[in-house]
Amino acid sequence: MTSGVFLIVLSAALLHAGWNAVIKVRLDPFLAMTLLCGACGLIAVPAVAVTGWPPHAAWPWMVASVVLHLGYYVCLSEAYRRGDMGQIYPIARGSAPLLTALLSLVFLHETMSPGALAGVALLGCGVVLLSLRGHRHSASHNRAAPGFAVLTAVTIAGYTVVDGIGARTAGQASAYAAALFVLDALPMLALCLYRYGWSGMAPMRRFLLPGLAGGAMSLTAYWIVIWAMTVAPIPLVAAVRETSVIFAGLIAVFVLKEPFSRTRAAATALTVLGLALTRLF
Repeated sequence: MTSGVFLIVLSAALLHAGWNAVIKVRLDPFLAMTLLCGACGLIAVPAVAVTGWPPHAAWPWMVASVVLHLGYYVCLSEAYRRGDMGQIYPIARGSAPLLTALLSLVFLHETMSPGALAGVALLGCGVVLLSLRGHRHSASHNRAAPGFAVLTAVTIAGYTVVDGIGARTAGQASAYAAALFVLDALPMLALCLYRYGWSGMAPMRRFLLPGLAGGAMSLTAYWIVIWAMTVAPIPLVAAVRETSVIFAGLIAVFVLKEPFSRTRAAATALTVLGLALTRLF
């Protein structure tokens, strides 16, 4: 992974932590997730007019990604309904790079140096340490919250690998990303309408501006990741993206006023060391 790609993916990590903070606004988590997803789709519509649709060969991967993303949105919103950001985010994002690396090595035969593999492992250990500490100090103590967070991690690993293959198959990362965001919004909006009805979705109107801002951050962050996976190994891109847990931890403590833990320092050190290894090797 070149220095330029590395820094761009780091910026995606910061954007990703930002839109996850938006999910914790005073709105039902599923409605908040639907708002963000709808905003992404709306923003992507004019992009499709510019990029065009991806080749037919990429559509099976894109459809599979839409299904996995729907599972991701449902699991993440249910996790946030039951737990704090400081607890949920590290579990969901921390487990994902390890699962992604395993899937990529087994099914895609991606090549990674021993140093890079060690970096991914250290990064994962750092975020798991964050999640364990977050669970002990979580105000909710809801046992289902970590379970939904783990399910979220599984869907993240799934759609990451699928989108890496899809974008490479398309040969046009921007066309694939734009089409994916447009299609991605449709089942989420339909599911929300089925669960809540028009009247139940009315509270979203009060959060249109934060929703659009969060949607723009989400779209930009994952667009970068999709592009990066066409020019760098998928496991490395996934690992660097998960440094967003550091940014999320800062947001959780200083913006959302969630409990602070001194263990965050050790966990962050492991994460940064793992990040350095993925870059150096």
